[in-house]
Amino acid sequence: MKTIIRSREECCRLAAEEIRGLLKEKPEAVLALAAGRSTRGLYQELGKLCAAGELSLKKARVFAVTEFEDCPEELSCRRDLETALAGTDLDPAGCRFLTGETAEDYDAAIAAAGGLDLAVLGLGDNAHIGYNEPATPFDSHTHRQKLTDATRRQLASRFGGEEQVPAYARTMGVKTLTQARQILLLAFGEEKAKPAFQMLYARTDSAVPAAFLQVPLNVSVYLDEAAAEKL
Repeated sequence: MKTIIRSREECCRLAAEEIRGLLKEKPEAVLALAAGRSTRGLYQELGKLCAAGELSLKKARVFAVTEFEDCPEELSCRRDLETALAGTDLDPAGCRFLTGETAEDYDAAIAAAGGLDLAVLGLGDNAHIGYNEPATPFDSHTHRQKLTDATRRQLASRFGGEEQVPAYARTMGVKTLTQARQILLLAFGEEKAKPAFQMLYARTDSAVPAAFLQVPLNVSVYLDEAAAEKL
């Protein structure tokens, strides 16, 4: 695991360069992309590279990492991802999103595509990755996940109050994500300082899902100074 501590802007730029390098070698790469505030700046950087003619996602195949259950379309992970990636040349036909219908064969579809070349992740305040909450086992595949109170509090501003946050989400499992050949994780702000410390130094057990990222060989963790405060 490689840890890079820079400003948020520089972290997003460097992570975008990693993706550019992958797609230069393999334009049809299979990407797992997480929605959310932590990854939005990275996707904006990808848009800048596309606009400059330095990157193309036209042939890339994308699998969304998460989706809320019983969620208004305008607040969905799908809408968040589509909006964040609108500045790129990503072909919508190459994208697959989590729904009640697709979740059952999501891992099979990933395997049929050749497996994940790269996963882009954020970090939850309780150290979840995707929406794999504490107590999710390492061998978990794509599944329906009950959201913890901590996660619902984290999402309260997005939904206009904690009571409006969906109770469940669908998410790629820990094993699904850690089987990616390359992983980029971005975390910014002082609220990420504790989970970032846990991710890097906790035991690799289900109490801290992000600590399972210590297992794969090719993981880049991008933190700003606030998120790295406890390291």
